[in-house]
Amino acid sequence: MKNVVVLGSTGSIGTSTIKVAEDLPDQIRLLALAAGNNLDLLLEQTWKHRPVAVSLVDEAKAQQARTALAGVAEVYSGAEGLIQLATLPAADIVLIAIVGTAGLAPALAAIRAGKDIAIASKEILVMAGEIVMSEARKYGVQVLAVDSEHSAIFQCLDGKPGDSVRNLWLTASGGPFRKTPKADFAEITVERALKHPSWVMGRKITIDSATLFNKGLEMIEARWLFDIEMARVKVVVHPQSVVHSMVEFVDGSMIAQMSTPDMCLPIQYALTYPRRVGSERVQTNLAQLGTLTFEEPDVDRFPALDLARRAGEIGGTLPAVLNAANEMAVDAFVNRRLSFLGITETVRQTMERHRVVEHPTLEQLLAADAWARVEAAR
Repeated sequence: MKNVVVLGSTGSIGTSTIKVAEDLPDQIRLLALAAGNNLDLLLEQTWKHRPVAVSLVDEAKAQQARTALAGVAEVYSGAEGLIQLATLPAADIVLIAIVGTAGLAPALAAIRAGKDIAIASKEILVMAGEIVMSEARKYGVQVLAVDSEHSAIFQCLDGKPGDSVRNLWLTASGGPFRKTPKADFAEITVERALKHPSWVMGRKITIDSATLFNKGLEMIEARWLFDIEMARVKVVVHPQSVVHSMVEFVDGSMIAQMSTPDMCLPIQYALTYPRRVGSERVQTNLAQLGTLTFEEPDVDRFPALDLARRAGEIGGTLPAVLNAANEMAVDAFVNRRLSFLGITETVRQTMERHRVVEHPTLEQLLAADAWARVEAAR
């Protein structure tokens, strides 16, 4: 039995994690749950699974939860609430599925408390991969991937040393605009960008999939997670989203992890690692799938990939700036204050104006993040 803390229990990854826990009641206990502001769903989850503690962003909603859950669970709020849950003595693993950079502080707190962490929030390693992985080594804990792509690479590597790897291949669906001419990008609406062809995800990551910024962020995440330089992190477009990623070894062999798209699989693997546990949730019929195709990504139409590669190669504070500027630009696009093309352009201009700090401290990373948000908004 593993005691699991879920930060972001009411989002798409969080609700999939709840399904996995329900599939494996003898092996996974939901020890604590944190939500954004979806009080109703958090209360429903709490009554059903009886965690010992919950947390909400808003103190007023947390007070409502204290009234509703009196005698059932401790209720926390705000950033401090996330830290409280992430460091619970009984926790075995903390799954972080909070959108944006809010998951960084609880991730570091969990590591320093000796907890394994499972990361679904790309931003944590994009912004502070050097610090997070260094702390994980220092405290002897595991950083496990929940992204389907990084879970796939982890499974394919299976402990093989870095010098046996020629390339890591991240697969990309190509998003909803894989075949859309660049001339039409200026007319792309929020509604069109939110229609992903393969996955049902939250708003931010769905827009990132449309620009391919999600793949750019994943490239930087892979660089830190697997301790491999950016030059060996590649992207290939695979519209069927069945091959979740691949490892190419120095002898020319390629190993891929495949399944029909379902986030429950990588979540379950992270929570039950190093064991594989039976599940009937994911069924893959190759004959029914028929054909799997692969394409070179078009960096002219999707320059986010080159921006991310540059940020990952230069390193320092630049990935944090890329990430923060993208968050601001996506928010502006969703609120109809910026065009679809403006997302990438805003990130590019913000990166160009940044003075990079090499091997930054956490304080310097947070300062770069704050600067980038102001600059991107300007």
